[in-house]
Amino acid sequence: MTSEQNQNALHGITLEAIVTALEAHYGWEKLGQLIAIRCFQSEPSVKSSLKFLRKTPWAREKVEALYLRTKLR
Repeated sequence: MTSEQNQNALHGITLEAIVTALEAHYGWEKLGQLIAIRCFQSEPSVKSSLKFLRKTPWAREKVEALYLRTKLR
């Protein structure tokens, strides 16, 4: 394992696990308020959110940062 992976707090955590944990903790409405992206505000689902977040690095960074701040690990 490289030292970069050792220092990555998200190493081994899937994006699906992150989105699922955030949705369970906050709910879609609050999540859409905290991170103003359409996949959380208009007909949200884990599947649609993952599709968007995998294509949109800036949005994924916001979701990962919220996950780390929330300390759901």
